[in-house]
Amino acid sequence: FFKTHPHAWWGFYLPVYLAAFFIIEHFITDNYWATQTVLDSYVPFCEWFIFPYVSWSPLLVVLGVYLILKDGEGFRRYMWYIMVTFTTAVVFCILIPNGQDLRPAVMEHHNLAAWMVQYTYSIDTNTNVFPSVHILGVVAAISAMWHSPKMKRVWQIAGTVWFVIIAASTLLVKQHAFIDLAAALVWGAV
Repeated sequence: FFKTHPHAWWGFYLPVYLAAFFIIEHFITDNYWATQTVLDSYVPFCEWFIFPYVSWSPLLVVLGVYLILKDGEGFRRYMWYIMVTFTTAVVFCILIPNGQDLRPAVMEHHNLAAWMVQYTYSIDTNTNVFPSVHILGVVAAISAMWHSPKMKRVWQIAGTVWFVIIAASTLLVKQHAFIDLAAALVWGAV
């Protein structure tokens, strides 16, 4: 497979990134710059947005597999974007420990969505949030979809809408502050 799809080797960056991310998740847990601002008090908590939030990882992988099979150059660009932005985000979090204090202390509702939010909170701390890697991944996906000549327009539009919903979900489930999202959009654009 790698002989016919040599660009697929770029995918091996992901285990490296995940290892780095989960290592800093264990070391940077307090004494951080809190990123929340007054803007975040206007964003309601909605546990039902956990479903688009958790769809992020599988959708990035599905898009990656599509690009590996259909658009090798597109996959290479996609992975370079992810490698540069995700790595610099991790380095920034190491140099300037950051986090947010927006999570609700108690869940108002007791349902599947609330349980999923609590589980997500248990495996992904409220630290290392600036810039939002979720948003960087959204920008990577939208860019890759619109720059892939083989992807049909309907999928580009549907994917863009869903990834924008994912971006909103980072705020609505209180995984990120508004400034985390804004910084990722600026860094992603650069």
